[in-house]
Amino acid sequence: MAAILAGFPDAVLNLTYLVAGVMFIQGLRDMTHPRTATRGNTISSGGMLLAVLVTVLWFDILSPVILGAGLLVGGLVGAGLAVSVETTEMPQLVGLFNGFGGGASALVAGAELIDVLGSGGSLSIGLTASASIAGIIGAVTFWGSLVAAGKLHGLVGDGPFSTNVGHALKAVFLAAAVAAGAFLVVRPDVFGTAPLASWVPSYWALVGAASLLGIFLVISIGGADMPVVIALLNSYSGLAAATTGFVLNNTVLIIAGTLVGASGLILTVIMCESMNRSLTNVLFGGFGSDGDGGEDMEDIYEGQIQETSAEEVEMLLDTAQRVVVVPGYGMAVAQAQHAVAELVELLDENDVDVEFGIHPVAGRMPGHMNALLAEADVPYDKMRELEEVNPTFSQTDVVIVTGANDVVNPKANEDDSSPIAGMPVLEVADARQVIVNKRSLSPGFSGIPNPLFAKDNTSMLFGDAKASMQELVNNYKENH
Repeated sequence: MAAILAGFPDAVLNLTYLVAGVMFIQGLRDMTHPRTATRGNTISSGGMLLAVLVTVLWFDILSPVILGAGLLVGGLVGAGLAVSVETTEMPQLVGLFNGFGGGASALVAGAELIDVLGSGGSLSIGLTASASIAGIIGAVTFWGSLVAAGKLHGLVGDGPFSTNVGHALKAVFLAAAVAAGAFLVVRPDVFGTAPLASWVPSYWALVGAASLLGIFLVISIGGADMPVVIALLNSYSGLAAATTGFVLNNTVLIIAGTLVGASGLILTVIMCESMNRSLTNVLFGGFGSDGDGGEDMEDIYEGQIQETSAEEVEMLLDTAQRVVVVPGYGMAVAQAQHAVAELVELLDENDVDVEFGIHPVAGRMPGHMNALLAEADVPYDKMRELEEVNPTFSQTDVVIVTGANDVVNPKANEDDSSPIAGMPVLEVADARQVIVNKRSLSPGFSGIPNPLFAKDNTSMLFGDAKASMQELVNNYKENH
């Protein structure tokens, strides 16, 4: 069946792709600010819908029945995930989205090779080179993202490890994938004249080696580094899509993939700077595997820990003029964002100046805390980034740290030998009183103790974040 728009001039297709590309750029621009983020998401989605529709109507890709069924199933799955997945599980979903994008790129590149050979064409160097790059990046992204999502969901071991054998295996898989790609580019007809036999062994060897590389690359990285890994895999998925655009000679795919790849890479650099670490250290350093031992932890904490209760914290809030809440991954795990938001609303009603201090790497993906708080209807103007809120701690009466650990660890500024030395942290110890809500004194992702817990102006509110914050809300209500 001929494509519906096949009779139109090619300029119509190119103009439509240009409009879609402009919508992608405008949408990305709007998503840089919380107030316009929803609009940006809508514009970008509209651009993708336009690109998909014009592609489907222009090219005779599949029969209308099969194509319609595929779009329907994919749309239903996407809508179901959007409705059913909790905000706390969004990092896992983002990881899967990255993986699906990369896997699709690898498959589409392979399918284009089949199509060219099946129609009697020849494999040009440009086509095989682009397909090889798309296959490597796409396979690494797919399997690496599955491992990352598994770590975030607790299905794969969370701890980091770094071994020479592991690094050697990564090097072997990378070399094998590159060699298979080079073989495909240089000698596509080495296996004879049979159309498929001329490239299938080489391409699927490439995909297989890259898949193993993706697994081993991510499985050795600790779960606490997943914010950086998710951002990097997002960049990979964009690069894979852009390269597949060259395979298909598709302008809009090149534009969209380049935007995703560039923005993901920029975000990765920002995340690394926020942790004062290089990308190489994240990928190969095994961060957190060699933390301080238990003896050092005892030296810091023994006899120095002051416990408190929800009743005592409520009494502190009664006299506070300014309060800052510092959320962390523990808040996300306990799903305590609604209780925290209710507490902030109560403080607001009593004319207390209350804000949130958000660390860039708090949680399991970039913007994790912002998304959770937005879900609980916390106004964006109450969320302050690290650079904004740090100078204000000295004028803050009470800081409530709920579920955060390493992002408030003063060792980053005090101990040059610490694994987190130089990492920008929220300097909550400058406040008059600090309340730390945690289940226990267990270390964070770095595996080291936190001297903040033993400071004279710090009190520990032990317990589940949701239960503790709700109890604090109930006490505050009773007395106001």
